[in-house]
Amino acid sequence: MIYLDNSATTELSLSVKQKMIQSLENYGNPSSTHAQGIVARKMIEEARDNVAAALGVSKVNAENLVFTSCGSEANNMALFGSAYAKAKHRANRIITTDSEHPSVENVMKKLEADGFEVIRLRTLGGVIDESQFLSSMNENVLLVSLMMVNNETGAWYDVKKVFSMAKRINPDVVTHCDAVQGFLKVPFSPKAISADLVSISAHKIHGPKGVGALYISPETIKTKRIVPCLLGGGQEGGYRSGTENVIGIVGFGEAAKQGRANFAIDVQRINALRDMCCDMLEGTEVKINAPRGARAPHVLSVTLPGIKSETMLNFLSQREICISAGSACSAHSKHMSTALLGFGLKDFEADTTVRISFSAFNTEDDVKTLVDALLFGVDTLTRIKK
Repeated sequence: MIYLDNSATTELSLSVKQKMIQSLENYGNPSSTHAQGIVARKMIEEARDNVAAALGVSKVNAENLVFTSCGSEANNMALFGSAYAKAKHRANRIITTDSEHPSVENVMKKLEADGFEVIRLRTLGGVIDESQFLSSMNENVLLVSLMMVNNETGAWYDVKKVFSMAKRINPDVVTHCDAVQGFLKVPFSPKAISADLVSISAHKIHGPKGVGALYISPETIKTKRIVPCLLGGGQEGGYRSGTENVIGIVGFGEAAKQGRANFAIDVQRINALRDMCCDMLEGTEVKINAPRGARAPHVLSVTLPGIKSETMLNFLSQREICISAGSACSAHSKHMSTALLGFGLKDFEADTTVRISFSAFNTEDDVKTLVDALLFGVDTLTRIKK
C-alpha cells in the first residue's frame, strides 16, 4: 500500500510504538500518590517537557501545556474558554478566516448563536486579506483565531503578522492559532508568532490518535483570559479534568521528541517529494492549486479535469494508493469544502479536487507510482465518461 494521506493521520513511528508498549507496564493513576501513580505522573511530565520543547517553549507546567483528547478538543477549549472568560466584558467580536477546520468553524457558529459577532477573513489564493482584517480589528475584538497551515490547500498563513497587528491595535485581545497542521512541519513558537493559545495534535506527527494539547501562555493565565470548559477532579492544572490518557500522552511526547530531533531533515525530504510530484504533473491536465503566498511542505492540492474526487479516490484505492478529497474530519459532510471555495475554486472545481499529503516515511517510488496511477486514472475515467 502507498499511503499519501498524512494530513488526515500519520503512521506510528517505531520509537513511539516501543515507548507506548513500555508504558503499558505501569497501570497507576497519575493522580494517585503511591509508587505506581508517581511513576505514571513522571511519564506525563516527561512527555509534557518533550512536547513543549518541540513547540519552542521551556519550563511549562500543567496549566501551560494542557493535554486533551485531540486537536479538535484543544480548539474547542481555546475558543469557548476565552470567549466565555470575556463574556462579562463589552467586547464581543471574534475574527477568524473563511477556511478554518470544522472544529473551529462549528464553534464559531455556536458562538454566533450565543450572541457573539464573528468576522471571517477572506483567504483567496491562500493569503489572509489584511485590509479586511484592519477594517475589522478594534477594541471590541476579544479573540482572533487563525489556523497556521490550511489542511486542504497547504497554504501557510502569515499569522505572525496578523497577530502582531492585532496586539498593537488592542493589547487585550486573545490570539489563538490552530497549529495542528503546522506543528513540526513549519518553524514557529507561540512567542515568535504572538500567540496566546496554540492547538496541536499527536497523530499528525507520527504519534497516536486520541491525544492533543493546548498551549496557554502564562500571561493568559495570569489575566484570567481563559476558563476551563471540562470540570471535575482538576487534572491538567484545572483546565481539563479527567484521568489523563497516559499511554497516548507518552506516545505524543516521544513523537514530539523525534520530530524535533529530525525536523530539518524531514522537512527537506518532504519538500523534495512534493516538488517532485509537482514537476511530474506539470504540463498534464491535472491542475496544481499552489498558494500565492507561503506553503507548507506536506500538502498538495490538485484539481482533476472533470472527474469527481470520490471517483478518483475509489480508482486509486483499488490500486492500494491512499489520498483524500480534503479534510478527514469533514469527509462525510454533504457541503462543499469552505477551504477550497475560500481559496478561490468554483463549486465544480472543488468537487473535482483531491489532496496528496506527504510524510518523511514516503519515497520517490511512492510519488512515481501515484502520478502514474493518477494520470492513468484521468485517461481511463475520462474515456468512460465519453
